[in-house]
Amino acid sequence: MTAPLRDTLGAVRTDRDVVEVAGPDAASYLQGQCSQDVEALAEGASAWTFVLQPDGKVAVWGRVTRVAPDRFVLDVDPGAGPALITRLERFKLRVDAAVTPLDWTVLAVRGPGATEIDTGDALAVDPEWPGVEGIDLLGPAPRAPAGVPAGDAADLEALRIEAGVPAMGHELTEQTIPAEAGVVERSVSFTKGCYTGQELTARIDSRGGNVPRHLRGIVVDGVEPPAPGSEVVVDGQVVGTVTTAARSAHLQAAVALAYVKRSIDPPAAAVVRGEGGERAGEVRALPLVGVPG
Repeated sequence: MTAPLRDTLGAVRTDRDVVEVAGPDAASYLQGQCSQDVEALAEGASAWTFVLQPDGKVAVWGRVTRVAPDRFVLDVDPGAGPALITRLERFKLRVDAAVTPLDWTVLAVRGPGATEIDTGDALAVDPEWPGVEGIDLLGPAPRAPAGVPAGDAADLEALRIEAGVPAMGHELTEQTIPAEAGVVERSVSFTKGCYTGQELTARIDSRGGNVPRHLRGIVVDGVEPPAPGSEVVVDGQVVGTVTTAARSAHLQAAVALAYVKRSIDPPAAAVVRGEGGERAGEVRALPLVGVPG
């Protein structure tokens, strides 16, 4: 394994779907559709947010950045852009704001010194990966700053898992309750006004955040990642399912994310069972490395 991005500065070009919402009503409209307090964002500031279905489950999770008083850019995991556009257009009645996909890409810079680089003309936003120094550069063709080498996409994925950052299509689907994914604290404002899908999130928060399962990290013996769908077994009982996994150069082991029953208090010895057989592992709280950010 090569030196991990956590310890060595590097830039990885990543696919993300980027959508612009612009017009006189852009701020007020997004305020009613996003879980985050969009109107409170200063120009150039960004925040993670859910855009929820009316029943309160996840439509998309992504980042919203205010680039001008009446212009916002939302970036989401690859493939989630059409769902975001469809969801925003669904409730856009008598609203003077256009929802437009942008042909942009993202350069993910991670490692020591990432926040001190020259970002040039790119839109620079904080990825907010717990325990990880980083910056994301958004634009039509963001360039890596001088002296920043290319990083490895597989290592970036391992870093995401170590940080406990959920991804659309893996940890987040239309069946996911926001509180299960562990990112409500940085994605939801409980002081703003009403927004679509608010009731479920507010009700769970008022009850102490109790949900049937929680997103956890799994460290698995050996370096070969378990396949998504592998079972997580504790004391002979299936308590969860792996959603994504990767090789961690930092931990010198396989790491995974999995939704695990709330009755399992980490750390807990576990067995990960899939098509390749069974391997010992441990259910851990997230992030797997560092402290919550």
